[in-house]
Amino acid sequence: MSLPEALLWRELRKRPGGLKFRRQHPSGQYVLDFYCSDARLVLEIDGEAHEMGDRPAHDAARDAWFREAGIETLRLPASQVLQDAVATAESAALYARERLPLHHPLRGRSPSPNKFGEDV
Repeated sequence: MSLPEALLWRELRKRPGGLKFRRQHPSGQYVLDFYCSDARLVLEIDGEAHEMGDRPAHDAARDAWFREAGIETLRLPASQVLQDAVATAESAALYARERLPLHHPLRGRSPSPNKFGEDV
């Protein structure tokens, strides 16, 4: 792992917002920097190399592949992580919580079931 990845992982492994993130998670032909399965969210740390050569096109194709599977990619600048890994992890966790299904216990506002089990 790169330094920004290691710093962010140090914070994500604490389960910010009660969310579990996996690191170096394989998915299809890709290896994700970090993945939250409950939120269907990928966190990618982008350094300067992501702006060079064919990397922007490669990243765009990769993001589109995941988007088609209902998985969103949140790209985080390495400089942001280096500047404040705690705040970056907290903001990523907040973003992930917003993506949780309405019935998810961490969402905190699951719809109450109908008293007779019927749809209204």
